[in-house]
Amino acid sequence: MKNRLKVLRAERDWSQADLADRLEVSRQTVNALETGKYDPSLPLAFKIARLFDQSIETIFQDEA
Repeated sequence: MKNRLKVLRAERDWSQADLADRLEVSRQTVNALETGKYDPSLPLAFKIARLFDQSIETIFQDEA
């Protein structure tokens, strides 16, 4: 699954650790999300969408 996390994070000048703290996950989880090695759970996807004030579909795109 492709996503815009890295771009959204960079626009706010946040490190991966900053984003991880805000989402209450590890920095490794943020890295895995950004590199596409891990797809978020639905609750985490909603949390990310709320944090960036965007829809889940705007942040995450299916690669089908």
